[in-house]
Amino acid sequence: MSSNYSLNGRSILITGGTGSFGQRFVRRLYELYKPARVVIYSRDELKQFEMAEKINHPTLRYFIGDVRDAERLQRALKGIDTIVHAAALKQVPAAEYNPIECIKTNILGAENIVNAAINEKVERVIALSTDKAANPINLYGATKLCSDKLLIAANHLSGQGGTRFSIVRYGNVIGSRGSVIPFFKERRKTGKLPITDVRMTRFWITLDDGAAFVDRMLGVMKGGEVFIPKIPSMKITDLAKAVAPECTHEIVGIRPGEKLHEVMVPRDEALNTMEYKDFYVIQPSFHFWDYPQDAKYEDMEGKPVAEDFEYRSDNNDRWFGFEELKTVIG
Repeated sequence: MSSNYSLNGRSILITGGTGSFGQRFVRRLYELYKPARVVIYSRDELKQFEMAEKINHPTLRYFIGDVRDAERLQRALKGIDTIVHAAALKQVPAAEYNPIECIKTNILGAENIVNAAINEKVERVIALSTDKAANPINLYGATKLCSDKLLIAANHLSGQGGTRFSIVRYGNVIGSRGSVIPFFKERRKTGKLPITDVRMTRFWITLDDGAAFVDRMLGVMKGGEVFIPKIPSMKITDLAKAVAPECTHEIVGIRPGEKLHEVMVPRDEALNTMEYKDFYVIQPSFHFWDYPQDAKYEDMEGKPVAEDFEYRSDNNDRWFGFEELKTVIG
């Protein structure tokens, strides 16, 4: 893998770093690189304590703070080169019921990241997005779309040669906290699994692959892109059978804010989308001073997608089969 930006010797801050992604990304950092400093920035002291019991290193720091707190965030960014922004409120039903709290963290928190990163002359910021930010129908997805727009536009605020901001967007993460797999495993005890709709499909990525993709795009980003990996889809019914083949299914209906199928590249973004070997890039729709219009990544030539292209979980050409799902979820 060629990269223009090595994490060796860098000072890296991860917001929301006690989550499933953050913990896997930190392990990856120490497995592959020799960072000068890694800072976990999150607001839950218990989760930080529990993470420190499992992951510790002389250069690893645990910093209590909330992305909503601009002053605290700027203090945490002293001497930081690189930010991985993973902090978010993510539960769709909770966001529908508590909308302003989701807005404070996901939107105002992103704006705080932008301003603090520029003020402290951070070199690169890459933020985690979600398939729910594409054509959103729930508040969580709408806040992440807004967050993505704020971070992409921040490349203008930082000016030529300033902080560069990019986005990584992918689907559901196998094994992450709050995913449907632990829920199905718990409900397996009852002999019956609730299924929202037998037609439902989702994009799926493993925690390791998600962390690797963020690391990889952090190395090659130019600023303003939305990077989208080519990942498999799966049917919710296949997942239920893989987790608990002995259980019956109860159709409970789609919850508020849910879709039958998810989208990662909407049709309206096709004109700005380039396809590479194993990922797509939605290029910025307005000009940045130093963003090349014929951008290459890892010396790969991209090609424009068709004008009516749409990357959806139900029209995907990559699928997790039943047997493969059983293997992946253990």
